[in-house]
Amino acid sequence: MSYAAVIRPVIDRIHVSLRHAARPEVRGLYTPRGLVPGVEIDAFYALLDHPIPDAALAARMVYVGFDPEAVATQGLVELADGAWQLTGQGREVAVEAARILGRTAERLWSYRPSPSLPGLAAVEAALPLVGRALEAGQATGGPVFRAYTPVWEPDGATASARLVARLEALRHHRADAHRAAWGAAGLTVDEIQALEPGPEREAIEAETNRRDEPLYDVLDADERLVLLASLGALNDGLLAP
Repeated sequence: MSYAAVIRPVIDRIHVSLRHAARPEVRGLYTPRGLVPGVEIDAFYALLDHPIPDAALAARMVYVGFDPEAVATQGLVELADGAWQLTGQGREVAVEAARILGRTAERLWSYRPSPSLPGLAAVEAALPLVGRALEAGQATGGPVFRAYTPVWEPDGATASARLVARLEALRHHRADAHRAAWGAAGLTVDEIQALEPGPEREAIEAETNRRDEPLYDVLDADERLVLLASLGALNDGLLAP
């Protein structure tokens, strides 16, 4: 099994757990303003740094559909010269959303119910390795990864907040690889979403891993182990229903 395949669910677990834990605060950010989270909640680490080309945002939204007029309706993002950018209100909301996710990460990851768990030391170990992987990804990433990097890391941000931003970007490298894999197999977005487990699905996942793997070539064997162990040790706060 490739390293890309092994680390994928670890990164996805972190993403899901943080978004889940932060959801009440995020709702409290949007609801009083009469808003609901839209494309900006997925892209704000990039949008706070630079505009995103229209084609890249459409590619990112391919699984749920992309309606530019609907995207602009809430007034948080606007299309200008072929790229999406935050409005004044959008930037205000995005900055606060980033703060919420950073605080949530710090709270979850600093919790050490056992002294054997590394807590925030795992964040410090993972942060530079993820940063190097992101830099390497500029040579291998697809259009969404390139459009969603670099990410916004404000002065004074905690290591936890910076790691959240970098991991969010890292996920787009694999997402590009997956879109390229099912596209090369001649499938449409509806067909890949309907595809059941089996040889065809396995072939697409293997091709996705092959395309995603170069991201980690910059890390040696020991560094790969450190990254996997550090991310895997981060508390997620998830509980079965």
